[in-house]
This record gives sequence, structure tokens and C-alpha cells, in this order.
Amino acid sequence: IEFVRFLNPEGEAVQALPGFARDPAALIEIYGAMVLTRSFDARAIALQRTGKLGTFASCLGQEAVAVGVASAMRAEDLLVPYYRDHGAQLLRGVKMVESLLYWSGDERGSDFSVARRDFPICVPIGTQVCHAAGAAYAMKPRVAVCLLGDGATSKGDFYESLNIAGVWVLPLVVVINNNQWAISVPRRAQTAAATLAQKAIAAGIEGIQVDGNDVIAVREQALRALEKARAGRGPTLIEAITYRMGDHTTADDATRYRDAEDVARQWQFDPIARLRNHLVRAGAWSKEREEALLRECTEAVNQAVEAYLAVPPPGPEMMFDHLYATLPASLREQRETALRFGSSAERHG
Repeated sequence: IEFVRFLNPEGEAVQALPGFARDPAALIEIYGAMVLTRSFDARAIALQRTGKLGTFASCLGQEAVAVGVASAMRAEDLLVPYYRDHGAQLLRGVKMVESLLYWSGDERGSDFSVARRDFPICVPIGTQVCHAAGAAYAMKPRVAVCLLGDGATSKGDFYESLNIAGVWVLPLVVVINNNQWAISVPRRAQTAAATLAQKAIAAGIEGIQVDGNDVIAVREQALRALEKARAGRGPTLIEAITYRMGDHTTADDATRYRDAEDVARQWQFDPIARLRNHLVRAGAWSKEREEALLRECTEAVNQAVEAYLAVPPPGPEMMFDHLYATLPASLREQRETALRFGSSAERHG
């Protein structure tokens, strides 16, 4: 299995850069998307810790995977995300307010105003790969792009979907965010495969590994896989090797099963610092531009949080309104009962 890297952890090029990466403006745009993702991520965790948001899955340290993939996609492509893909969703046009609503348990957050084709977040492990394969079959030659964690590659849904994608030569790109941990289970304990990318071999499709902390490598391989899929040459499995710097979710305490020194060592591979160092080396970035970007991201996140907190909470009818196009009679009765009790509770404080 080929392993692809363009930048080492210090931000130095280790091979000739692809065309887009020779344009500082293009890299700065990608860098800004990663910084915004991290700013949003940190604020969402703070909201959860203060009781203003539900359980949240952090993408700290993994920003290059989602941003690299999404930046390679076209508007007409379809994103099928899992719960750690905030960076991809934001780049695809999902508003921060919508994401915050979703993580508060409000289904209105999945009704994207811009990214109308993209699927909502998938929490069940691995099931979104089946959805992506079906969508790829239905919409070809447009491409479906599915992201999942390393733990999902141990599920039957993953293997079945790859198998049918290979048989039907589907325009599908599957990207594994190998952050080394499936909740509390380390990668070595969940599969004996030498690489996760080689799981593509049994399906008769191409598998490749990339340095998931090198956004240039992620984007370049995503671009290549997308072009291949559009040309009718079938699916690709990309394994992006990175590390989950935070807890699995805000409901988890990773200190119970991970050594703090091991986590601390991973900061030397930080994808944001890596690209920033590269831009500084190229003379395309400065302390002043960094400070301005951080202010801009902070302000954007603050505005989104204010808008989110101002949204009236959903009524009890929301439990029913996003289940069926036409609600069955039995559920219509339950909906009316819920509304009746909800109105009564409001009248009595």
C-alpha cells in the first residue's frame, strides 16, 4: 500500500508539491478553513461544558482530513459525513448555527440551507457507507464521498458497501479518518490488518494511505480519487493516518485509557502548525496575518453562537415532524397529545 506525504511535521516539502499547493493563496484558504474549524470546535466544547449544548464530538488534531477532502470536492458532489466532520461540513456550506442546533438535539440543524444535497451527520457506526454506496449508484457520474472512523472499518456495513462498490464500479470515495482510537479501543486491538487501506483489496478496488496531518497530501489524493470516480474508473479507499487529540466525545474521559505523555507527543504532528510553518517558510504568512485570522475566526464563531442561543427551543412536535413525509395515523394521535401536554406545561410555567 502506497503512503503519500508532501510535508513533514516541520512543514518542509519532502517531494515536489502538486499544482494547487504551489499557489500560496490556495493554501492560505485551506489554512483558514482549518483554523476556523478548530475555533468552532473549541467553542462548541465550552458550550457543552456550560450546559448550552448536547454531547459533542471534537475533531481536534484531525482538521486536515475533513478540510482536505471537502476542499477537493465539487458543489455537485455528495458528502456523507460521520460525527467528526465539522470541517468538511463548514467548507461545504453548512452554517455553524445549523451545526450547533444539531448538537443541541434540534433536528432543524440538519435542514441545511446551502448544502442541500449533502447527507446529515451519521452517528451509528459505519451505516453511512451503505447510504453512500446507494447514493453513488443513484446519482452517477456525480461522486459520493463518505467519511468514517477507523472503528467503522471493523463493521459489516463497511465491507458490504466496499464489495458492492467494486462490483458495480461506483463513483464512490471512502475516506477513513484513522485517528487510532474507536472510543476506548486502540486500533491494534480492533483489527490485525497491517493497514486499513489494504481492506480495499478484497473488494477489488484501490486502497491508499496518506499522512492525515498533511492537508496537501489529503487534498491531492482526494482530488485524484474524485477525478477517477467521475471518469467511470470506480471507487477508491483512502486511509488518512492522524490522531484523536481529545476525548471521543464530551461524554468520554480519555484519561482513563490513554497515557497523557502519548497524547502530548502527538502535538508535534499538529496539522495546523505544519501548514502554518510551511507558509511561513514560503514567505506567505506572518504573525500579523495569523493574529488577524484568529480575530476573524473568533468573531465568526461568536456571532454564530449568539444566533444559536437566540433560536427558540423546538416544541414537542419536532419529535414527529422529521420522521415521515406523511405521518401515520397512530403517530398523528401521539403528536396531538404531545402538543396538548406541551401547551399545558407552558401555561403552568
